Amino acid sequence: MIVVGGGPGGVACALALMRGCAEAGRGVRVTIVEGKRFSEGEHYNQCVGVLSPPLQDLLERDLGVAFPDHLSRGEIRGYVLHSVREQLRIAGEGVPSTVVRRVQFDAYMLEVARQRGAQVVSARAVDLEFNAREVVVYTESAPLAGDVVVGAFGLDDGSAAMFERLTAYRRPRALSSVVTKYHPGQLAMQAFGSWIHAFLPPDPRVEFAAVTPKGNHLTINIAGKAVDSGKMRAFLRRPEVRAVLPNLEKAGEYDPNDLRLYKGRFPYSLARAYFGDRYVMVGDAAGIVRAFKGKGVTSAVQTGIRAARAILEAGISAQAFRSHYRRANMDIIRDLPYGRAMRLATILMARSGLLDAVLRAARGEPRLQAALYGAVSGGAAYGQVWRDSLAPASVRAVLGAALTGRRRAP
Repeated sequence: MIVVGGGPGGVACALALMRGCAEAGRGVRVTIVEGKRFSEGEHYNQCVGVLSPPLQDLLERDLGVAFPDHLSRGEIRGYVLHSVREQLRIAGEGVPSTVVRRVQFDAYMLEVARQRGAQVVSARAVDLEFNAREVVVYTESAPLAGDVVVGAFGLDDGSAAMFERLTAYRRPRALSSVVTKYHPGQLAMQAFGSWIHAFLPPDPRVEFAAVTPKGNHLTINIAGKAVDSGKMRAFLRRPEVRAVLPNLEKAGEYDPNDLRLYKGRFPYSLARAYFGDRYVMVGDAAGIVRAFKGKGVTSAVQTGIRAARAILEAGISAQAFRSHYRRANMDIIRDLPYGRAMRLATILMARSGLLDAVLRAARGEPRLQAALYGAVSGGAAYGQVWRDSLAPASVRAVLGAALTGRRRAP
């Protein structure tokens, strides 16, 4: 097996396949092709780096990999949701999420795969060939041959185009993101606490934004179809945002790289033909992620494990992946329409001002509060979020809060 991409999804697929073959007494050769050098700190990953449940169970139970507590830069205990005039603090339940530097987590996972026998090729894949006997992946260093190729390249344009030339695969639709960070100082970080502040601004082009505590700094990200540096600057000027960011006027005092911007993308739809004869996509490349609030690392590891199981149990044909891999991922796939609807509903509520009423109503309505937490944390299926949101008690609470707010308006 050849894996194009050494991130969490590709490495999880490699580890699961090697583990399954070892348990069955079967030999296997796994090669991971990755052009980035995670361990040397040469690359920045635009992912915020929040490792959410059930990732620890997936690593330890399904892959036999210790959860990287040594990489932790803090825990997330809950969320503070912000509209223009309201805010709502929602504490999480159960195991908290862990914040890490993504490049360090990726380096850790890739090293585990190397130690367990995977060959890691530090080069970019540049072309593919499917012939009667094997799949050939051409790289910048040497050609590689295997029985099946796994696409774990995220939304990398070059790798996606390579598959699109030779297969029916078509990459998923994606939102853009802009990420930055700054260091407000140790005392300010202690006062900020272990909460992610999530914003739903009235600007329809900024669909979601967040400020995440991460060790000695705050990571700030915005997402939407056309976000850019100007949108980030406008977001940072908003009064409700500046009220959350301590000492913003001193950005750069503790680190000269503060507020340097990075651009990225993440998918919000399913890819077309994300599997076929002797190829399968995992994680972002497949678009099998939660449609509104990604939970990308967990989804990548989960789909990587499921792809490996499909190969072990059914084979590497399109029919094998359809009957095993697609079926295994139906819990996420069936939820995608609900997630897209939630995304559109949130944009409309933010633009109309109804979101203020929703946050006020949730303070006294537990089911609506659970819906908001599930939506923003990725901790519940969006079908369940909709059921909680449209429960009679939730609807009555929102209508009451909206009428009260209208009577108070000048």
